[in-house]
Amino acid sequence: MSAPTLERDHRTATHDSGEGLNTFASISRLLPYLRPALSRIVLGMVAALLASVVSLAIPLVLQNLVDGTLLHRGADRTGVVFAACTILALGVAEAVLISLRRWFVLQPGTRVEASLRNSLYAKLQTLPVAFHDRWPSGQLLSRAVSDLNLIRRWLSFGVVMLVVNVVTILVGFGVLFHYHWLLALVMIVLSIPLWIAGFFFERKYHVVARRSQDQQGDLATTVEESVHGIRVLKAFGRGRHALKGFRAQAEQLRGTELEKARAIAGLWLWLLMVPDIAFGVCLGLGVWLVAHDQLTVGQLLAFFATATVLRFPIESIGFLLSMTFDTRTAVDRFFDVLSTPNPIDDPERPAHIAQPRGELVFDDVHFRYEDSPARFPDLVDGVDLAVRPGETMALVGLTGSGKSTLTSLVPRLYDVTGGAIRIDGVDVRDLTLEELRTRVAMAFEDATLFSASVRDNVLLGRPELLSDEPATRKAADAQLAEALEVAQAGFAYDLPEGVDTKVGEEGLSLSGGQRQRLALARAVAAKPSVLVLDDPLSALDVDTEARVTEHLHRVLQGTTALIVAHRPSTVMLADRVALLENGRVTDVGTHSELLARNEHYRFVISSLDDEPGSPAGRTPRAGQDLSDNESEEVGA
Repeated sequence: MSAPTLERDHRTATHDSGEGLNTFASISRLLPYLRPALSRIVLGMVAALLASVVSLAIPLVLQNLVDGTLLHRGADRTGVVFAACTILALGVAEAVLISLRRWFVLQPGTRVEASLRNSLYAKLQTLPVAFHDRWPSGQLLSRAVSDLNLIRRWLSFGVVMLVVNVVTILVGFGVLFHYHWLLALVMIVLSIPLWIAGFFFERKYHVVARRSQDQQGDLATTVEESVHGIRVLKAFGRGRHALKGFRAQAEQLRGTELEKARAIAGLWLWLLMVPDIAFGVCLGLGVWLVAHDQLTVGQLLAFFATATVLRFPIESIGFLLSMTFDTRTAVDRFFDVLSTPNPIDDPERPAHIAQPRGELVFDDVHFRYEDSPARFPDLVDGVDLAVRPGETMALVGLTGSGKSTLTSLVPRLYDVTGGAIRIDGVDVRDLTLEELRTRVAMAFEDATLFSASVRDNVLLGRPELLSDEPATRKAADAQLAEALEVAQAGFAYDLPEGVDTKVGEEGLSLSGGQRQRLALARAVAAKPSVLVLDDPLSALDVDTEARVTEHLHRVLQGTTALIVAHRPSTVMLADRVALLENGRVTDVGTHSELLARNEHYRFVISSLDDEPGSPAGRTPRAGQDLSDNESEEVGA
């Protein structure tokens, strides 16, 4: 995907993506997901803070040891042993508190990640097909895996340590003032460049981090496309070409990662250099104060011991800031998807079809894609068509006439932009999506199967039959057998594990014809009121198609069917035929009637794909007796 395309998609999706929000406001949008885990995260912070307080207490023990026990040569060893035991006890306490911090925060972090991932997946399931047309799958995959993993690590470690280290630094500087105000003031003044560097780091790093994560998504898309299209790449010998494109994207990502690394390195320069300079200046000043009896040796030792304890919190600020800004970017990308409005949703007051009959009516239906230029005509431009209950209607037209687009409007894969589609007198937009898609089943020309068993794929539309209960299993086997018989998919029983064989990713372990037959069986098994078939038999040979057609005659007797026909043989399945031209239905009638009266229909039929022996020898439906002349004309 090119950079301009990515930027356009990003602008399209960023309805609430964090643009204009500061880092805190952006990340605070996670609060609804954090509430169940908030108490344990806070307890983790408390444990970490207590561990820091314990570590800051050790310099006090050292001061008392130097200025008290060790100052007097004649003192016994009791004071030394006591100080050593105290330091050991403080060290053990610190270790225990750090372990508690880990125990408190690790589990809730994984739960929050799971909740975020579930919300993202649920949102992807509800968003319309138009959204998935625009968004590359790699971008969605990187958000679901990499970004949410980063958020989880930040919640379990980053935010806890950031808060704790900032508080530790503030408390630590207070302790430094306790030892000597001048040394502490010098340390603070010399630390000011760190905050300036952090400010400029945030402004630059956020932009680069966002670019890097978007490029990672593009790279994931390229890998996915290459894996799915490996047969095509090998068949055309284009492996080197694909590799060249991949290398270019990978090099672009590498450049962005280097830019990130340079930004982090610039911050680390200040984080490492400034404390060392501060230590050197304070050491010289401290020795001078000791020489002039304004500071004891014990206090100087304790001051530098405390400053050493603060060294890690100060140095870690850079790492924790970069992690926080990465997380802010991940949160923005997460809400890019989650805040996308869904125009295809359940109505506030849904209607219900009390007595389903299967009547399907298109009333002045229009459709155009959202981003289509205004000068382009509608893809579906005022379709009026009535399909009677139990009737089979074939849609016939030249390529681009709007057949597949029209069928996708019935189950609301897309929404009409004008007019209405009604099932049994109810506008499909007034039905809940669950009820609508229970009453309407589809089989597509491009059959998609899931990485599951044949049984699970075919009974996808009948979840009530997927139980392991004996009675349910028996009913499921009967329904499965009927659907496979109709689709002539008996080959499923000959697979290694029969109908429980997993078909592999997208069913690519099967042939195109086998995938189409299983997809058709899936639509038949759903027992819908309205069956929409988008040329589901295109990959079948003539004999197999004839057997499928024969069984469909029986199955479709009580089902309203809308079938996109790309073969004359498919037209033979229909009671009536609707002719589409440029997104409009220009004629409706039986096959014989249209052959007799419509010149464009004769041209369309003659241009459809045909095979030897088709349609001769087929069993025509009632009212569709074909004369020899008509058979010759169809096969022209």
